[in-house]
Amino acid sequence: MSETVQDLALGSKGVLKQNPSASSSKGAEAVLYGRSRLADPQQQLADLAAVDLSQTPQQGNFAQRLAVHQWQTLQPSKLEIFQINLGKLCNMTCSHCHVDAGPTRIVENMDRSTIYACLQALDQTEAHTVDITGGAPELNPHFRYLVDQCVARGKHVIDRCNLTVLLLPRMQDLPKWLAARGVEIVCSLPHYKQESTDTQRGDGTFEKSIIALQRLNAAGYGQGDSQRQLVLVTNPVGACLAKNNPCIEKEWKTGLQENCGITFDRLIALNNMPISRYLEWLETSGNLQAYMERLVNAFNPSTIAGLMCRNTLSISWDGRIFDCDFNQMLDLEAQQLDGHRPHIRDFNPALLAQREIVTGHHCFGCTAGAGSSCSGAIV
Repeated sequence: MSETVQDLALGSKGVLKQNPSASSSKGAEAVLYGRSRLADPQQQLADLAAVDLSQTPQQGNFAQRLAVHQWQTLQPSKLEIFQINLGKLCNMTCSHCHVDAGPTRIVENMDRSTIYACLQALDQTEAHTVDITGGAPELNPHFRYLVDQCVARGKHVIDRCNLTVLLLPRMQDLPKWLAARGVEIVCSLPHYKQESTDTQRGDGTFEKSIIALQRLNAAGYGQGDSQRQLVLVTNPVGACLAKNNPCIEKEWKTGLQENCGITFDRLIALNNMPISRYLEWLETSGNLQAYMERLVNAFNPSTIAGLMCRNTLSISWDGRIFDCDFNQMLDLEAQQLDGHRPHIRDFNPALLAQREIVTGHHCFGCTAGAGSSCSGAIV
């Protein structure tokens, strides 16, 4: 990689904030990896299991909640989306990041042989979409190879972009490069106003994000072209649920157009998952109990059929297979069916179709309210 860790770091602009609901501009050393007990996924699962949910329906047991609505087990539907996580290297350290990504995560990045195995597996399916994520997936040295190979196979490709990565020296041509291949760009932007965005993602992030969005607009993105789709993703600041409605999207479009001259195609709002850095904030701020109760009490049975774990496979940087990106970050691998945990190099679509999806307390994050998935609201 041509950028060093120092090149990737945002310095004083892009420093992790410890409290997503605070307006202070002071950074905090709240990155989990190597610095927190919650760097261990097993500890995260234990902390979630320790939350007293006895006063909520089915005492906060997700499997029992499913059973009440005639879902004795949660099984996959037709596989439509291959989600490939290229690694944890990122030029940012955002406070809500469930991946615990950052500039020093240089080890956990997918190599060329694993990417080749992903492509071989993809060829055995009828999946129509390849969803490429990270970290900042663009920092993986094989990112462009993967995109080209997927496009050559006629797949719809999604690049989950943090926007600021487009300002790095070797990324200057990326907006036009992606546009030429019809890649959909799904971008993180907590809010269309500066304060909320910088609070969650670091001082100076909003300004950098606007510059990146302007470059994407200049490349033809966000103009209503189905081959140049620009989607913005927002996560709530604080311990509340995402708001999904047409009025919010209209407000965003008006705000960005009038204040920044930016246009985009669609807004999706995701619930913050109670894992990784956000879980740490919930604990240190005293919000974990209330937030988990909020998720459980907002359970919506109408979301079950459309859960992303049912039509998606999530592939980790080292080739392990998971039911979803969130399970991947909690190290909850897909169900063992043949004596071994499933790996992309031993891909068996028929066997995987028989698995039972692994669930836990965190799954209430996807079923609360209108639901939350990588594509936004479920219902």
